[in-house]
Amino acid sequence: MCDKSRDDALTLNQQEFSFICRYVHEHAGIVLSESKREMVYRRFSRIIRERRLSSFSDYCRLLQKNPEQEQNYFINAITTNLTSFFREQHHFDYLRQHELPALIRNGSHEKYMRIWSSACSTGEEPYSIAITLMQAMQGLLSQWDVKILATDIDSNVLAKAKQGIYAKDKLDDLSSEIKRQYFKQGTRENSGKVRVAQCLSKLITFKQLNLLHQWPMKGLFDVIFCRNVIIYFDKDTQQDLFARYYDYLKPGGLLILGHSENLGSFQSDFDNVGRTIFRKPVISAQAQVV
Repeated sequence: MCDKSRDDALTLNQQEFSFICRYVHEHAGIVLSESKREMVYRRFSRIIRERRLSSFSDYCRLLQKNPEQEQNYFINAITTNLTSFFREQHHFDYLRQHELPALIRNGSHEKYMRIWSSACSTGEEPYSIAITLMQAMQGLLSQWDVKILATDIDSNVLAKAKQGIYAKDKLDDLSSEIKRQYFKQGTRENSGKVRVAQCLSKLITFKQLNLLHQWPMKGLFDVIFCRNVIIYFDKDTQQDLFARYYDYLKPGGLLILGHSENLGSFQSDFDNVGRTIFRKPVISAQAQVV
């Protein structure tokens, strides 16, 4: 009762809201508009209660005083993690029907494939990619060096993704064949839950990564998923990220965006091969001119 009374008494003034917006933008690149004020109030009221603070000003001072201690917790609270298995199904259909068969044909000697899920949230996206790989490659997978890198800024969702345990109703839209082959049903105290099959888990490496910071990966990727995250950044940050994604793609590699996202001025640097599916040209326009 005391905690609820304290929440009811909290107010978020314009100065506090502006500070939080600046802090989010500086540390995560996310742009918060006035329409997000209620979300900020709701999520940070919980933090204030857990920290036993009395006001938003107290929390703003805590962020200034102990940024390293609070930053990870702050980012986890503000990031949005709405996802599902095979969200935007057409992306996975394109992989299975077109891209993966072409990579298998063209890589028959090298047998090396890398895919990056760059905002993997609670793991549904990379596990959907892994299922698609299993379906497309079937008996060939053991002959290839195939890895999926799954990254996210939020350490909490990464922990859930690594665990690979989901509520059973998360699979409601999946076929009975996919459920049977790639998920194990929980029993007793785990009734109502499922765990992803080990054949999927062993394909994926989960790592925490802030897209605004240095990217430690040294190799290039055949496919990069960057879905439903670009929309949270300002235009300059978006263009910087597209330039970096371009550099991390193999010639001919795919960049896959969310349904409401576009490449902006980078549209001319990629070929559009499907709904929000873009291919880095094998030979750049500059190279052709030379």
